[in-house]
Amino acid sequence: MAKAKKANKVEDYRSLDDQALVSKIGEEEVRLKKMHFSHAVNPIENPLTIRQLRRTIARMKTEQRRRALGF
Repeated sequence: MAKAKKANKVEDYRSLDDQALVSKIGEEEVRLKKMHFSHAVNPIENPLTIRQLRRTIARMKTEQRRRALGF
C-alpha cells in the first residue's frame, strides 16, 4: 500500500508544469525550515513529519532533475 501512495505522489509531481514544480519546491523548503525552527524551540507533536516533508522535497527535486536530463 505504501508503494501505491508513493506512486500517486510522483504522478502528481509529473503532472505539474516546470514553473509550478519550482514554486512548490520553494514553498515546501520554507515550510521545512519553519518546521525545523519550531521543533528546536518547542518540540512538535510528531517529529516524523519532518522526515516526510524532507522526502517529499527530494521526490520533487528528483522529478525536476529528471526533466532537466530529458527523461
